[in-house]
Amino acid sequence: MDAKSPSTTNTADKMKTVKSAWDAAPAGPKKDAALKHYEAAQKAQTAKNDADCNRALDAATHALT
Repeated sequence: MDAKSPSTTNTADKMKTVKSAWDAAPAGPKKDAALKHYEAAQKAQTAKNDADCNRALDAATHALT
C-alpha cells in the first residue's frame, strides 16, 4: 500500500491553495510571474522534490501579493 507521507500531503494541499489563489488573481504581470513559479513547483512535485516544490509555491504566493 502506498501511503502518502505528511509532507507529500501538505505539498499537495499547498499546490491546490496556490492554484486557487492564482485562478482568482487578476490578469497581469504578478499573475504571469506566479504562473512561472507554479509551473516550477509542478515539475518539482513530479520529481518528488518537496523542498523545491514548497520553495516555488512560496515564490508563487509572494508574486501574487
